[in-house]
Amino acid sequence: MTSSLLRSLTLIAGLAALPAFAQTPAPATPTAKPPAAAPSTAAKPEPAKADAKAPLIDLNSASAEELDALPGIGSARSAAIIKGRPYKGKDELVSKKILSESVYEGIKDKVIAKQK
Repeated sequence: MTSSLLRSLTLIAGLAALPAFAQTPAPATPTAKPPAAAPSTAAKPEPAKADAKAPLIDLNSASAEELDALPGIGSARSAAIIKGRPYKGKDELVSKKILSESVYEGIKDKVIAKQK
């Protein structure tokens, strides 16, 4: 009779633990995603609008912090840009060997060299 009592207690203990497993939250299922083409077409015009509205940075008067914010330009390059002033045109950054062609390509639409 002891063995049947032991089986009963084991069964009761197992059943008592069952609700704990049943109450664990299920992992969140991701919501349905829209087709990949839809977000990319919507995202492309927005940066173009932001770039069009953003004022150009003047190479001849910009602060080191403003130049530093440009992609590919760090503190060393911004210091070199300031040291090489004045510029007649923004393409002088490459001809004076201050920037490489690839870095210049990344910022050429964001800068200008105004003449005083």
